[in-house]
Amino acid sequence: MGDQELSGNPARKALAGVAMKAARRALLGKLAGLLGIGTGLGSAWAADIAATPASSLEKIRARGSLRVGIYQDMPPFHVQGQGIDVELAQALAQALGLKLEPMAFNADESMNDDLRNMVWKGHYLGYGPADVLMHVPVDRPLMDATPQALIFAPYFREHLVLARNRARLPRLEQLSELGREAVAVPGQTLAGWLMLGADGGAYQGQLKTHWKDGTECAQALLRGECAAAVGLASELESVLRGRAEFAIEALPLARAPREGWATGLAVKKDAVELAQALQAALNGLTMSGELARIFEAHNVSWQKA
Repeated sequence: MGDQELSGNPARKALAGVAMKAARRALLGKLAGLLGIGTGLGSAWAADIAATPASSLEKIRARGSLRVGIYQDMPPFHVQGQGIDVELAQALAQALGLKLEPMAFNADESMNDDLRNMVWKGHYLGYGPADVLMHVPVDRPLMDATPQALIFAPYFREHLVLARNRARLPRLEQLSELGREAVAVPGQTLAGWLMLGADGGAYQGQLKTHWKDGTECAQALLRGECAAAVGLASELESVLRGRAEFAIEALPLARAPREGWATGLAVKKDAVELAQALQAALNGLTMSGELARIFEAHNVSWQKA
């Protein structure tokens, strides 16, 4: 895999300007301001492309490899060299006729920091930048706040969900129906903050918030340590999807972003030819069904961005 081996688990930080910590927790921390991705992003990106001088793929092709920034410790997208983002990165590199050179890295304090370190400048310790960064929120304010980067090619739409044990919670149309049942939720995430504040803090005493991500919460639910778990759809599905004894449903909380949020790719602003090639490759993977297959292989239902 080259000099920078993949190891460990984006998420998911979300929008510009909000602090984000460690991978998936990071990505989610910013989603408080994300209430759905506007339909104009595709045309906005096209306008950015038209206004930006074209660059070539010559250096990348001469090197023979595509350097892809992939978040560490972010199940099911990356865990110890495997995951959805790893397989998608491999498929994109192959579509461009290149070898994959993964660059696994730990999330910094904000999405802007990650874009600086992994896309347009590089870390002051000498790490990066990559040719392309995976799992970037496709969000207009973030685009405007980071003119040095080109954000495009949304490949997945994420949502917050609640999974419940059907025997212990036969129905749950509103959070008050939790009763006094224990709920697992990763504390330092959007899901954690929303649940802690839900209904004026009514459920704080029954929330188990020591889990680092939704996959751990789902595993706690699987073991019977709680009656419900809250987190990202991709996290909970990767553990529980297909098991009849559990239901996975939209989080019944008005403040949760109903439309979810899209994640895509980012390259340096002037890397237009690379962006066009990656977008074409992603389009091909989508049309062929390969993108959905990659998600299915990790027990996650692909949601079109």
